[in-house]
Amino acid sequence: MGQAWGFGRYGGPEVQEFFDRPDPAPGRGEVLIRVAAAGVNPLDHLLRSGLVDGLDGGRPFPRVLGMEAAGTVLARGEDVSGLEVGDAVFGFALTGGGTYAETTVLSAPNTARIPEGLSPTVAATLPVAGTTAVDALDQLGLPAGATVLVNGVGGGVGLAVARLAIGRELRVVGTGSTAKREYAEAIGVRFIDYTAEDVAAAARELVPGGFDGIVDLVGGTSLRTVAPLARHPREVIAVGDVTVPDLGGRLVERRIDRENLERSARLALDGVLAPVVTAVHPLSDAPAALATVETGHAPGKVVIEVA
Repeated sequence: MGQAWGFGRYGGPEVQEFFDRPDPAPGRGEVLIRVAAAGVNPLDHLLRSGLVDGLDGGRPFPRVLGMEAAGTVLARGEDVSGLEVGDAVFGFALTGGGTYAETTVLSAPNTARIPEGLSPTVAATLPVAGTTAVDALDQLGLPAGATVLVNGVGGGVGLAVARLAIGRELRVVGTGSTAKREYAEAIGVRFIDYTAEDVAAAARELVPGGFDGIVDLVGGTSLRTVAPLARHPREVIAVGDVTVPDLGGRLVERRIDRENLERSARLALDGVLAPVVTAVHPLSDAPAALATVETGHAPGKVVIEVA
């Protein structure tokens, strides 16, 4: 038996609970891991709220929260290749197993070994933030010296996009709230505070000719404010807003396979994609970890350390 934190029905924070559960058995194409660290993401509370229930794997309640983790392989299911018992790994729990737990199952094709020298805490941030940053910037394909606007730069994904963009020698401008400024400017971002400035006017002043690319992490009205700042509508990549094609832009094309995870890990190890981890909580403090992210104002990446 191991402890887990999740929810007994769909709803708000009031449906969350700690509970004990047997170690889940890895199915075909899965590995059972002892969790060392789990990344916390906005999608976690959306799943709890029932807004995206198609991603929960159809498991019965109570369900465990979380979708990305790092840990050690304890057992393998059938048809698993490239991963062995005892391997330090990181990846996605795509079949609803949840990661805010002492043990969980990860999808083997979406799991990779952690390279020597990379901590589980850092590795646990890469499945979502790291691969999203790689995917968005690969899709833009901007040359060194080009300008990119990261709309919503202060969160875990936004800072990962900015850091990788700077590593690719792009000039980066980012928008965010006042609390995010120090984190963004510390890695070299020209920051626009949307709570104190007219974003469009400030961006045009910084880059009068328009941006070569825009990565949007906010959506909605904010996306519609910044989209006209791109030199060409097609160079607007949205991570979450599926209406971006209405503006001529594109939704990010996600690649969450082992190859892309390994690539993200190498970039992190080299310091090009090092995540900005701003809070680390023990499993017993998981409610506070998710509450911080659920506000929408958490800077950087929040991690739960389990082991």
